[in-house]
Amino acid sequence: MITVKSLTKRYARTLAVDHISFEVQKGQIVGFLGPNGAGKTTTMRILTCFLPPSEGSANVAGFDVLEQPMEVKRRIGYLPESPPVYPEMEVREYLSFVGKLKGMSGANLAKRVSEVAERCAIADVQSKLIAKLSKGYRQRVGLAQAIIHNPDVLVLDEPTAGLDPKQINETRDLIKSLAGDHTIILSTHILPEVEQTCEQVIIINQGKVVATDTVHNLQNRARGVESVLVEVEGRDSALDSKTVQQRLEKVSGVSRVVFREAHENRSSFEVESLKDRFIRADLARAVVEAGWNLNELHATAVSLEKVFLQLTGGEKVAPEVPAAAAQISEGEPQ
Repeated sequence: MITVKSLTKRYARTLAVDHISFEVQKGQIVGFLGPNGAGKTTTMRILTCFLPPSEGSANVAGFDVLEQPMEVKRRIGYLPESPPVYPEMEVREYLSFVGKLKGMSGANLAKRVSEVAERCAIADVQSKLIAKLSKGYRQRVGLAQAIIHNPDVLVLDEPTAGLDPKQINETRDLIKSLAGDHTIILSTHILPEVEQTCEQVIIINQGKVVATDTVHNLQNRARGVESVLVEVEGRDSALDSKTVQQRLEKVSGVSRVVFREAHENRSSFEVESLKDRFIRADLARAVVEAGWNLNELHATAVSLEKVFLQLTGGEKVAPEVPAAAAQISEGEPQ
């Protein structure tokens, strides 16, 4: 459905995209990730025909983005981070307007507006002004306009940005329901969202693709690093979390100890090993010999965040609420 070969984009002296190649199969949901300045946004703008490539080729639904941009645009639905809605219009009026821009008319347009309103759960607000809708409803309206013409490919940029947890779950479920009927490229800063939604991941760094694989296979790449959750409890005296952390850091093979939380006389930590070192037995021995109770010790799943940091050279990822949701900063050259 999407084929990119040696795609390159230069901005004066800046090489934003450097001969990248990848393929996306029909019906897949693909997460497109990259840190600040990686070239991700530039690549998406080329695929949606907002920018021409400097070199290489990109083919969407059988059409070349440079030679047949209008044919590509007819087959793409695009939801930017800020939904392209007109606040002064009613929802149904706006969707009809977008449908006409896409070449639809008459009974077919009216039927399609009703279908996408139902599918995006906005049927109950069709007669309301968009200006009076919550951010969650505006996001759904934005998604409805992207699929109004039943495109082959959907390009979604931060589709859950600014939504509350309930709205995020609803939007994720909706996106997953669209797979199969549409090929979806999902750009997001929230790594757990990719883990929960996408089948395949493309990671781009410094203008180059550094990984293209399933989430499961990417996680397996990092399993040479053991990540262990440890909960320690004091016995006769109050537990000093800092002392425990320093003791765990001295265990042979440990590369990093991260304090997680403390409750009464208990503290928990995430401990990460050096490559190909297994540290659980030594951690347990260190805790017992220090005179503390070992309440919990088990290996944790390798997160996509850890894989991302390994592949992109360890760029820091800032936590978002909830703490499990990590973000990557965005901002490629325009």
